[in-house]
Amino acid sequence: VIGGRVSLLIDRNLLSELTASRDVVIVSATNGKTTTTKLLSSALGTSRPIVSNWLGANMTPGIVAALATANATDTAVLEVDERWVDSVLRATNANTVVLLNLSRDQLDRTQEVRKLAEQWRIALKTTPPRTVVANADDPLVTWAALAAPNVVWVGTGQEWTADAAGCPACSGRIDFTDAGWACTACDLRRPSVDVALINGAIAINGRTMSGDLALPGRVNRVNAAFALAAASAMGTDLDQAFDGLDDVREIAGRYRVAQFGDTRIRLLLAKNPAGWHEALELLEGPSTPLVIAINARIADGHDPSWLWDVAYERIGQRFVVAIGERRHDLAVRFRYGNINHIVADDLESAVEVVRQSPSYDPTLPIDVASNYTAFQDHLEHVGGVL
Repeated sequence: VIGGRVSLLIDRNLLSELTASRDVVIVSATNGKTTTTKLLSSALGTSRPIVSNWLGANMTPGIVAALATANATDTAVLEVDERWVDSVLRATNANTVVLLNLSRDQLDRTQEVRKLAEQWRIALKTTPPRTVVANADDPLVTWAALAAPNVVWVGTGQEWTADAAGCPACSGRIDFTDAGWACTACDLRRPSVDVALINGAIAINGRTMSGDLALPGRVNRVNAAFALAAASAMGTDLDQAFDGLDDVREIAGRYRVAQFGDTRIRLLLAKNPAGWHEALELLEGPSTPLVIAINARIADGHDPSWLWDVAYERIGQRFVVAIGERRHDLAVRFRYGNINHIVADDLESAVEVVRQSPSYDPTLPIDVASNYTAFQDHLEHVGGVL
């Protein structure tokens, strides 16, 4: 990233120059963009050379740094921060743009989600890509994508709707039903979909693609549906693309099972209410204890009040150890949710508490679910992948 910043100081048009001879696809969202970028890179990589910034440096300096050492004609699969879509699209003239979702995230330093949707809409109208792959179940994304000339609509049954209650077109009320969604005051409504997730299978181009993926949970079937839709729109054979998805087993440490001292742990990342809604699916099943870590640094957002919007009660009877800089805020939330918990000072102490619990199962890794900087801290202190 530092190299990218220095290079841009020398040549502010460097991103345009680095993408002038290559096909470019942009992936953006509040949640899931890193995973979808990696899945799409793997799907496209079955038929062509790829360069990507999927490790997460998703603003212009990081993108430039990723592209600088690649072959000038490699297809660029770019994860782009929500606020940077306009500038990256203008610089690259990307042929394909993938838009997954918009929800609250770091509101102390990030714009309100409806404002971001407006920026996306203007960007797609001003610099129209050949194809937009967009989430038909998110009203904010739908409204933004409607400005594009050609949209592949993906329907995955998005469950988190709390950030799209107001219509971005007229400020009316969005009514969500089992059949979809519609504004009660204007004609904005869920479009008919081209790609759908149905009982875990991906329906696309008249076919049904099914089979296990290495990444766990429904949320990653959703990410896979978007990756497959984009790969197909870019001309990749569906069977090859689907096989490529299964090659992805972890995303920059997410879902990694690693050694921590004498204990195996599984690392999970969830950084905002929408992300926790999906992550809790993976935490509902077993009865073994788990660790949850919350920080509130710049990269997390300093305001942890969003903890009250997360349905931690879905954890059920699992014993939880709360750690991180805002562990006491988390403990208060758990107390009001009648969640059996204790507070520990750090990951080492938390793991030891879990190991002493009667419900600890040594044959299973300990789940450690964290927000962004806490996740990074843990990733630095674990061993290799098992």
